[in-house]
Amino acid sequence: MTDHENGPVAHGGPVVCRRIPEGTEERVAELYWDAFGRKLGPALNPPGTARGFIAAHLHHDRGIAALVDGEVVGVAGYQLGERALTGGGTRDVLATYGSFRGLPRLLLLALLARTPAAHELVMDGIAVSPECRGRGIGSLLLTEVAAVAADHGCRRIRLDVIDVNPRARALYERHGFTAARTEHTPYLRGLMGFSAVTTMYRPVTAADSREER
Repeated sequence: MTDHENGPVAHGGPVVCRRIPEGTEERVAELYWDAFGRKLGPALNPPGTARGFIAAHLHHDRGIAALVDGEVVGVAGYQLGERALTGGGTRDVLATYGSFRGLPRLLLLALLARTPAAHELVMDGIAVSPECRGRGIGSLLLTEVAAVAADHGCRRIRLDVIDVNPRARALYERHGFTAARTEHTPYLRGLMGFSAVTTMYRPVTAADSREER
């Protein structure tokens, strides 16, 4: 075990690092796109441009990485305050896609934007490489997300899960998340591939702190 704030933490297998390691931006973008490309595609396609955009605008201190033999095999992004794992503002979108194609993309991205409430951490989601799924990496990432929330004085964690991802919802439920409401968005089915979004919450307790564990 190394530095409490930023260093990797061994959990008897994969190593969990409380930030995105420098030099792994393209790998993280690849994993993130593999997990969320269906939802983000209308705003960021084509895939090559999208992965490059994500890699170029990552906020390293808003992500948790799981590594096996030094390679990133999983990532969890979160938002605290106004900073999330994936960055890039209006100027960045317009510079990448141009004004004509960029403006409608900004509208789509605005539909996906979420702002944390006071004392709340918002999760962007979890992405695990296909060859490492089923090995508990998602659970390790969620445990570290909870520790981050506890160490920042958050009282709860919030996330949104789409209706076409029941596996992710089952993982969240196993880790104490409960559904609060479901927003039906049939108008997004053809555009983004989902037609309902469920908001889930999990309370943060002192036991979630890394020191307590």
